[in-house]
Amino acid sequence: MTSVQLDDLGHPLDLLSPARRVVSLVPSLTEALAHDRPEAVVGATDWCTHPADLDVRRVRGTKNPDLSAIRALRPDVVIANREENRELDVRRLRDAGIAVWVTEIADVTEALDSLARMFAALGWPRPQWLADAREVWAAPPTLPSVAAAIAVWRDPWMVVGGGTFAGDVLHRLGLVNAYADAERYPRADVAEIERVAQLVVLPDEPYVFTADDGPEAFTSPTALVSGRALTWYGPSLVGARAELTEALRPALPGG
Repeated sequence: MTSVQLDDLGHPLDLLSPARRVVSLVPSLTEALAHDRPEAVVGATDWCTHPADLDVRRVRGTKNPDLSAIRALRPDVVIANREENRELDVRRLRDAGIAVWVTEIADVTEALDSLARMFAALGWPRPQWLADAREVWAAPPTLPSVAAAIAVWRDPWMVVGGGTFAGDVLHRLGLVNAYADAERYPRADVAEIERVAQLVVLPDEPYVFTADDGPEAFTSPTALVSGRALTWYGPSLVGARAELTEALRPALPGG
C-alpha cells in the first residue's frame, strides 16, 4: 500500500513498502537509523561515526557527497538535512529519480517530532529510545541561569547563536545562551565572549577543543563537553542531558 508522507520541507515521499535500502547524509540521523535497523543502512558519509561498528559504503562528506556512488547503491530513500547538506545535491538526486527525505531541526522538540515523522515515512516502527528521549528532555532545568557561550571554532572564534539546536539544549539545561539574539553562528573575539558570558562551553566538534586547546584562551571558567551530546539528535539524546549536566556543573558558580 502506498503511503505518502511530507518531509520537513513539505516534499512528498511515496514508498510502496517499508524502506530496505537507506543512505544517510547526516551523522545524527545515521545513528538514529542504524541503532535499530543497521541492515537497512547501506551508505553514509565519512563523518558518520556512530554506531561505532557501522560497516557501510562511505559516500564522502555532507557537503560533497559522491552522487554517483549513492546512485549505485540503489537506495529506496536518501536522508538529508537542510543545514547539513546542499540543496543542489538534493535536487540532483531527485532529478536522477532517487527519493530524498529532508529534515529541518532547530530545537529539541523539532528533533523529536522530525525523527518520529521520518520513521513513519520509512514505514518503520517508532523506536523506544525516541519516547525515552522525549521524557528526559521534558524535565525542568536543573542548572542555574548562568550566561554561557558555546564556542564552535577558533581562529576566528565562532559561537552558537539563536535558532540553533545546541542553543536550545543549553536553555533546557537551565543556562542562558549569551548569543541567543545573534545570528546562528556569529564571529566573536575572546574579549567580547568574556564580557557577555560567565561560562565558555567548549565541545569537541566541529572544532576539537581539548584541555590544551581552548581553555587557555580565557580567564573565565570553561567547560569541555561532548559535541555529540550537545549537537546530535538521535539515541544519544537519552543520555545527553545527564552527560552535559555532569560536565557543566563543576564549572558553574557554586559547582
